[in-house]
Amino acid sequence: MSNIKLEIINLRKEYGDLVAVDDLSLSVEQGETMALLGPSGCGKSTTLNMIVGLEQPTSGDILIDGKSVINTPSGKRNVGLVFQDYAVFTNMTVEKNLAYGLRVRKEPKDKIASEVLRVADFMCLSDKIDRKPSELSASELQRVAIGRTLVTNPDILLLDEPLSNLEADDRNRMRRELRSIQAETGQTVIYVTHDQIEALSLAHRIAVMNFGHLMQYDTAENVYQHPQNKFVGSFLGNPPMNFVKGVLRKEGDRIFIQNGDSSLPVPTDIGSKIENNSGLIAGFRPETLTVTSNEEDFSFSAEVLAVEPQGPESVVTAKFGDTQVKVVVPSESESATDGNKLNLMPNFDLLALFDPDSGMRLMKHGG
Repeated sequence: MSNIKLEIINLRKEYGDLVAVDDLSLSVEQGETMALLGPSGCGKSTTLNMIVGLEQPTSGDILIDGKSVINTPSGKRNVGLVFQDYAVFTNMTVEKNLAYGLRVRKEPKDKIASEVLRVADFMCLSDKIDRKPSELSASELQRVAIGRTLVTNPDILLLDEPLSNLEADDRNRMRRELRSIQAETGQTVIYVTHDQIEALSLAHRIAVMNFGHLMQYDTAENVYQHPQNKFVGSFLGNPPMNFVKGVLRKEGDRIFIQNGDSSLPVPTDIGSKIENNSGLIAGFRPETLTVTSNEEDFSFSAEVLAVEPQGPESVVTAKFGDTQVKVVVPSESESATDGNKLNLMPNFDLLALFDPDSGMRLMKHGG
């Protein structure tokens, strides 16, 4: 039986004529990490601010442990918020920063001391306990900010772009540490980011937003492998998903997608569900294409235009009909040279077909 920690019901936020969050509904289970992912201005930070109580919704409801908190002041929601700019007190030591929330609550001194030592040890800050922020690295400052929030034992931990100010090595290290923190504490975490790598590596489920709308809410794997609309397919992935616009043709027992003078054969269990001569967009990720040595029943041919070596792999740009597609191949692949023809076999389990007008997936994953 699921244990819903946070439930958002038809949440809406308007600023005059601007709808920043448009009737958002989703739920987060106890002990789950959920990422709010999307480009700048999509509404993810506004949603976070409404959860913590810094913004009042225009309409809708927010439930924590089944109880509405819409009329509860932010300081009484027991929700911890960590900002991207660390927001530590520069005139206080690490110990005093960690103790701040408990001192505001007027907890007993012995409890404050023991909790601060426990969290400092957990956050690998025990040897920095007497240092001022000016003596700490960026990743250590972020650990202080997270530790200062964790020590208050919040019902939900909200992280607003917490790694965006860190260098690449520190970001990777902090991602590992955040995974460890969540696993060891069982903390419910809401993680706001525009970075797909952070979302995919940290979150159990991902809510992808765009212009205030929820585009997809699913497991990290399904959001990546089975996007429910063209926006999600394009926003996640590097290189992003290939999109081939064409027309579905049925000739006898043969079904294919026609693009210019090229065709992509598709299995009958996919194509038979779509009306003949329908316009559509076929989406497939570059890494789901396999180079085959011979033309096969469901392979298609594409001419290599460019090869970009990227360590053990290369990203190949190839011409298929009127479209360019990206293919990820091993760097030692001899066939991936300019001007060559590649025979490519899609993984049809991961092929997505989208409506060319709405951008919505024509057939949902699993049916």
